[in-house]
Amino acid sequence: MSLFGLPVQTILLGSIAVAAVLVYLPFGVVGLARVQAGYDKEMMATPRAALEKLPAFGQRATWAHENAWESFTLFSVAALMAYVTGQTSELAGWTAIAYLPIRLVYSAAYILNIPLLRSLMFASGSYCIGSLILMSIMSTLK
Repeated sequence: MSLFGLPVQTILLGSIAVAAVLVYLPFGVVGLARVQAGYDKEMMATPRAALEKLPAFGQRATWAHENAWESFTLFSVAALMAYVTGQTSELAGWTAIAYLPIRLVYSAAYILNIPLLRSLMFASGSYCIGSLILMSIMSTLK
């Protein structure tokens, strides 16, 4: 099977690479917040303690970045499981692709403080991860 002229296996691996980039997008906003807060030697020496000095959007961006790491860990395992078990269905490819804009919207909703949208995107991303894992496990039972 292929999507966009690419084998699903390539999409699975490529989605991991794109998801890794998405982890760092909220951190760019953290950088902006640090500049606004007057980034100085003290903030450089104790970046975790400096969280309290950041504007609210910067704090949320920090949390979005941390959550992106957590989600990336699970997604990369799920996509690798699908790759290793030879998932070639369009469903597996579309699930991996869908995860990417979902996580982008999740981070934006977190930073912009839109809790309902953030929760919907979290659930949707978790569904994508769970689906890839389930597809992989089910394929080994045949």
